[in-house]
Amino acid sequence: MAEGWLKYFAIQKNLELEIFSAGTEKTKVKADAIKVMQEAGVDISGHTSKTLYEVPDPWNFDVVITVCDSANETCPAYPAKTTRLHVSFPDPSGGTLERWREVRDMLKEMAEKLVAGLEQNDIPSEEELKPKSLV
Repeated sequence: MAEGWLKYFAIQKNLELEIFSAGTEKTKVKADAIKVMQEAGVDISGHTSKTLYEVPDPWNFDVVITVCDSANETCPAYPAKTTRLHVSFPDPSGGTLERWREVRDMLKEMAEKLVAGLEQNDIPSEEELKPKSLV
C-alpha cells in the first residue's frame, strides 16, 4: 500500500521518482490491500511481492523507509549510503477491512508528507512522517 500511495503522490506532483517496495520475505500482495486501495482510487493489483534483492540496484537508493517493526528489526542497518527511516504501522493482516482501511489511511498520510518533502529537496524526519493517529 505504501508503494501505491508514494507513486500516486509522485504522479500528482509530476515528480520523477523511482519507487519500489520490498519485504523481508516474498509472499503475495494481499487481496484486502488491493480492495481497500481500489476503494481509495489507487490500483495496486499489478504490484508483486518481492525481496530487496529483486528490486533494481538496491544499494543505490536515496531513501529507504521501513513500515513494520519486523523489517526494522531484521534490517537494523542498511549497508548502502542512504537515508534510512522507520515509521511503524500496525500489520492489518488477518484483521477486518476496517483495520485495513485505517492502515491504508495512515500510510496515505505518511506518503503524502514524504513526497511533499522530496518535492522541496528535503527528507522529512521519522517524527514528521508519523501519521497523527500514531503520535
